[in-house]
Amino acid sequence: MTNILLTGVSGFVGRAVLDALIQTDVTITAPVRKALSDSTLPRLQQTEVADLSDIDASLFHLYQPDIVIHIAAKAHVVDASLTEFRELNTKASLNIARAAADAGVRRFIFLSSIGVNGINSTEPFKVTDTPVPVEDYALSKLEAEIGLRQIAADTGMEVVIIRPPLVYGANAPGNFGKLAKLAQKNLPLPLGAIHNKRSLVALDNLVDLIVTCIDHPKAANQTFLVSDDEDVSTAELLQMMTRAVGKKPRLLPVPVSWLKLAGKLTGKSAVIDRLCGNLQVDISHTKQTLGWTPPITVEEGIARCFNSGDK
Repeated sequence: MTNILLTGVSGFVGRAVLDALIQTDVTITAPVRKALSDSTLPRLQQTEVADLSDIDASLFHLYQPDIVIHIAAKAHVVDASLTEFRELNTKASLNIARAAADAGVRRFIFLSSIGVNGINSTEPFKVTDTPVPVEDYALSKLEAEIGLRQIAADTGMEVVIIRPPLVYGANAPGNFGKLAKLAQKNLPLPLGAIHNKRSLVALDNLVDLIVTCIDHPKAANQTFLVSDDEDVSTAELLQMMTRAVGKKPRLLPVPVSWLKLAGKLTGKSAVIDRLCGNLQVDISHTKQTLGWTPPITVEEGIARCFNSGDK
């Protein structure tokens, strides 16, 4: 039976991966700050740690995992410094990876971010593109990626890196969660004239890819971009979300130039740029290498956000 060490089980993505893994024939070890009390978690071994930096070689020698899925990270923190991001996302991640390699772990799966490629695209981002991280969070993830590849080269431990764009699902944090609240309120919004293209990834699709990478022989030492393989505009996204809650979209066709002017006047240019800009992801390498396709469509993924009974 495969023994998997999974970090971040109390988070949005980590808990979804845990829920998927407990349906399979694996044993799961989860370092946690506070033990999960859910009694429906069979084969879950929990070990309490104060912080990611406390995960060391002794834990690996005690539980002897074959695979590490490292999802825990510092994210969605607006006022965090680069030093803070590096402490957890880079330094702690690399310390965990070195301890894993020393203990004979076969494969280390690392959840990174499409922000490593950049925050806006004129052409869809490819896995072969030179990284251009703009934000501190993405830079800390890139530095972790670089360190992980070196550890793989030095030790022979297989490393798999996955870079998702915005991950959405029921109770998603961050920007998608804010949009979900707007859709539920169904207020008139001046976003009807935004015709950009953005790649997203449904939580179920991301989890499916992560699980696929656990034992796929061609995943070793690869970097994968992931999305739903369907790009949508901000207006289309809000329309789907509003319809998913049973309401009629109310989007006003305000020119994008007006929105950008308003952003400058209110100090919200970064927010407007995200709403109006393009961020497309080319996942052809992922599909061809793994023989993988996203199991659900964007429309189905959005519907699941507001109807947990479909999950």
